[in-house]
Amino acid sequence: MAAHAWLVPLLPLVAYVFLLVLGRRAPEWLVAGVSTALTFISFLLSLGVFRDAGQPATYTFPWLHVGSYTLEAGIQVTRLNALMLVVVSAVSTLVLLFSKGYMHGDERFAVFYQYLNLFVFSMLALVIAPNLLQLYIFWEMVGLCSYLLVGFWFFKPEAALAAKKSFIVTRIGDAGLFAGIIMLFLASGSFDVTTVLQAAANHQLHLGWISNDGLLVLTAILVFVGAVGKSAQFPLHVWLPDAMEGPTPVSALIHAATMVAAGVYLVARMYPLFAASQAALTTVAWIGGFTALLAALIALTQRDIKRVIAYSTISQLGYMMLGLGVGAYAAGVFHLFTHAFFKALLFLAAGSLIHALGTQDLFEMGGLRRKMPVTFWTFLAGALSLSGIFPFAGFWSKDDILAGALRHGHPALYAIGLVTAFCTAYYIFRAFFLAFAGPARDAEKHARAHEGGWVMTVPLVILGILATIAGFFNSPLNGYGLGKFLTPDLSLYQTGLGGYMAPERADVTVMLISVLVGLAGIALAAALYARPAAVDRIASEGKAEDIGPLYRLSYRKFYFDEIYYAVVVAPGKFIAAVVDGFDRYVVDGLVHLVRRIVYLAGLCLKYTQTGQVQAYGTVAAVALVVIIAIAMIRAGGVF
Repeated sequence: MAAHAWLVPLLPLVAYVFLLVLGRRAPEWLVAGVSTALTFISFLLSLGVFRDAGQPATYTFPWLHVGSYTLEAGIQVTRLNALMLVVVSAVSTLVLLFSKGYMHGDERFAVFYQYLNLFVFSMLALVIAPNLLQLYIFWEMVGLCSYLLVGFWFFKPEAALAAKKSFIVTRIGDAGLFAGIIMLFLASGSFDVTTVLQAAANHQLHLGWISNDGLLVLTAILVFVGAVGKSAQFPLHVWLPDAMEGPTPVSALIHAATMVAAGVYLVARMYPLFAASQAALTTVAWIGGFTALLAALIALTQRDIKRVIAYSTISQLGYMMLGLGVGAYAAGVFHLFTHAFFKALLFLAAGSLIHALGTQDLFEMGGLRRKMPVTFWTFLAGALSLSGIFPFAGFWSKDDILAGALRHGHPALYAIGLVTAFCTAYYIFRAFFLAFAGPARDAEKHARAHEGGWVMTVPLVILGILATIAGFFNSPLNGYGLGKFLTPDLSLYQTGLGGYMAPERADVTVMLISVLVGLAGIALAAALYARPAAVDRIASEGKAEDIGPLYRLSYRKFYFDEIYYAVVVAPGKFIAAVVDGFDRYVVDGLVHLVRRIVYLAGLCLKYTQTGQVQAYGTVAAVALVVIIAIAMIRAGGVF
């Protein structure tokens, strides 16, 4: 079945081309039906690829000949990317189905589905790329599709600015990744992922101007910079919350299965390179841990429901990086797996609320439990999973990361993860209680609230089930089956990577502590927002965003946007103004000066042209006499 893995990304591409040919006037049912059906077939094919995945299988053909080097293209199926094919195609199918109800009536409905299909194709093709150059091509296509979808409602200035911001910020990371790819090619003589990783694991990367250890650290960090951009890690995290200006299904796809998942996947795919350098792993772990805590602290006070969940994504991606960085390879990938389901669920449930109410402001919601029961129960399942409450999916993967931090000797990162877990449970249940508990805070919006059609509720129910049970695939009850399935990929590169395998047994103490911390966060959120006495607090908080300095610091996102404007944007504008002034007044000034001199010379000379032959003859005769006189004088004269 692995040999047919190329069909998995091909089908969404076929859907894209079909809709492109069909045009914008195609009926909605046909647009959504073809897109969803073909992506669902991709999901079924990916299940077959996952079932048969074993030793890495590579299928390539010659692509480009450059001198004596032949660059190949094709596919490679490993256990890791077989899992990713299942996750991406499953979530994408549900998002495409949900979009039928959410985007109903939009005048660019078919264009929206074109972009979604191209997005899904790009991510699936990225996952199975056998070499770094091919991976980078689809990496950039994912970024392009994200730009198109975030700015889909381009007539809104906020959406256009958000699209540009996401594109520019992620380009910084992409530049680092490209530099890393070029260095790895020069050091190994190949773009092939397997060849590069074997050379890295065996310390056989060589460049004349840098030591082997220094080269491993530098290339790993450059690759990680690419992941930092795509997965919105500190300090390139600022683009992701603004990307909420796109339609909510786009947010679900970006946050659960495509754009941001690509960064974590890249680190996992290149893990032998990182494992060969402890400094690189430590960098990944601390950037991930800091990002997880920072984003969780910002999410505590946000009032836009999509931004709360967006900062949650940044935080959970930080968790994944933390897991990979401390050596818990299987746990980091496992959290990517479970997160895809409960984060897609939370975004689509938020989309259901937005579709029903016409607002994203949590302080304009409230009292929706009975009006929207499907959304209520599925959002609750997603919130419990995100909070790491037993037995939901997020509990198992989050606990594996925390246990891995302790097992590999990182108590400080464990503490950061625990504080983040408390904040996570608090902010997601703050959003939950603001949306569903208490009285309606906007009677008009509440009166028209309703569940969407089956195309919106069915994906919610399916994702709700997955957010509940998906964790058992790698639980102690299953003998850490998913971790044992994944980690043989690493044995191809270095036997010493056994320490990154799945744990032998569960750490019950760590489990108990993490659940208690999560329950404490939920209890605090309930005390502040679910009790009848919270009505006055909610009213005052809804009116005043700066009820205290710490609250204001969190609400204003620690002023990162303002800092970047002062440090990067404003100096950039100043430099641009100086360059513009130099070009306008110096370069263009010199050009205009020459033009003016020539013009004035011509203006003066035109008066010498009378049009009379007698005058021209006289001038010629006088000139001749002058020339003869000068010649005679210079020759010594005759007088």
